[in-house]
Amino acid sequence: MFRLAVKKEFSAAHSLREYQGKCEGLHGHNWKVEAVVIAKETDSRGLVMDFHDIKEILNNVLEVLDHKHLNSIVYFKKVNPTSENIAKYIFKNAGDKLKSAGCKLKEITVWESDNCSATYFK
Repeated sequence: MFRLAVKKEFSAAHSLREYQGKCEGLHGHNWKVEAVVIAKETDSRGLVMDFHDIKEILNNVLEVLDHKHLNSIVYFKKVNPTSENIAKYIFKNAGDKLKSAGCKLKEITVWESDNCSATYFK
């Protein structure tokens, strides 16, 4: 198996519902995101997938989140915008696009700070 990883960033604000504490109020993060892609084989060039193509797919998903109040995005009007749910949202939206390119998205990790992250994987 081959494993590729790409890191990107976005900035956004959110407020956690049903949370007792400061994070219930509106606040923001400079989120870091890592996408891990796996494949059994490379193509004839020796590539699983061009890093540029993975970055482009991830960028398309993150554009929807970047510099937004996450609670106002349709998905997060019903789903609490926790780090866990943000990782799941990115996974679902990037996974199908990567699969159609012949790769499998293994996991998405989202950091809300340098020391706190959540990972969604299948």
